[in-house]
Amino acid sequence: MSKTTLPDMDTFVAEARAWLASVATPRATRAWGVGSDSVAVFENWTAEQEHAETDRIRAYEQAKFDAGWGALDWPEEHGGQDLPVSYVLAFRREEAAFDVPRRTEMFSVTQQLVAPAVAQWGTAEQRDRYVRAMLRADLIACQLFSETEAGSDLAAVRTRAVQRDDRWVLTGHKVWTSGARVADIGVAVCRTDPGAPKHAGLTVFLVPMDSSGITVRPVRQMTGGASFNEVYLDEVELPDDYRLGPVGKGWNVALTVLSAERLDSGNLGLPNADRAVELARHLGRPLDALERDRVADLVTRSYVQRLAGMRVAAALGAGKEPGPEASVGKLLATDTMARTSEVARMLLGPELTVDSGRWGTWAWTEHVLGAPGYRIAGGTDEIQHNILAERVLGLPKEPQA
Repeated sequence: MSKTTLPDMDTFVAEARAWLASVATPRATRAWGVGSDSVAVFENWTAEQEHAETDRIRAYEQAKFDAGWGALDWPEEHGGQDLPVSYVLAFRREEAAFDVPRRTEMFSVTQQLVAPAVAQWGTAEQRDRYVRAMLRADLIACQLFSETEAGSDLAAVRTRAVQRDDRWVLTGHKVWTSGARVADIGVAVCRTDPGAPKHAGLTVFLVPMDSSGITVRPVRQMTGGASFNEVYLDEVELPDDYRLGPVGKGWNVALTVLSAERLDSGNLGLPNADRAVELARHLGRPLDALERDRVADLVTRSYVQRLAGMRVAAALGAGKEPGPEASVGKLLATDTMARTSEVARMLLGPELTVDSGRWGTWAWTEHVLGAPGYRIAGGTDEIQHNILAERVLGLPKEPQA
């Protein structure tokens, strides 16, 4: 239940700003030609760099949680403040003005996707063990969902979980797992009843990533980095208290995670779209008519994406479920990223493929090579179109083979 008397918003914002000023310096304006020109979509860290950056972000998240700013819209039993989402959004606006560690994907996965799923589906013991620890970033989670054989059809996973006495034995292969090298817990969707219809034969498990039988292998991307991983599960044994939700209800548990993922994807790509517009302003030559048209199109589409995100935020702030704008956010984001790549290629030409030494030019290769990955990550564009067609527009489902 929300608080009957809410803090005055102006006072709340002033106190948030004061706390942020006590732990960080104001973020300098990102002037053209100053500082890093990275526009990478996926970080190209070594394992050591990924661990070090994760620890740095974790330390900030823990300090934020302990000071009362970390789980603002969560119940007090989980260390939150039981405030409406509008206060979360207000804090994030203030936080964006300070030079605090930028959260990697693993922290949003843990705090905004997995923790709510455990709170909804977990036993009392699981909620006590995991929810607060995840919100404070004591535990980091990754998603063991995708498989090469299943493609974009999560219900077609083949990783098996077989019950032996009071334990489960997991065997299979997961892929495209972000953060597997640093995660403490993996949320695994497994097939527990091969004879049941594919949506009905799934169960979800919380898998300690240091369990015997787990092997993590980085996947090399065309950017040169390895942001994703393969995870092999070779007869990983787990007690039944690592099962999340009822046996055979894994599809429903997974949908809880996926619905939160769609809500959280609407702002993807916007900073790089803004940077592409800045590139056009600092190119050092006049733009031709076609270039001006493409840049104007990118500006327009990024505003549409922002407006859709604002509608989602407004609905959440009013205590309502977001409408179609939540489902369309991921598609808008991947479209913005693709058109950002088009603008960069058009403006830079050969400078995109050869390092001329000029600031803000060759760095765009990281975006151009990385952006296509988001047409797959978090659900392919085709799956998002199906969701919109069937669940939002009410169109007939595709024929099933």
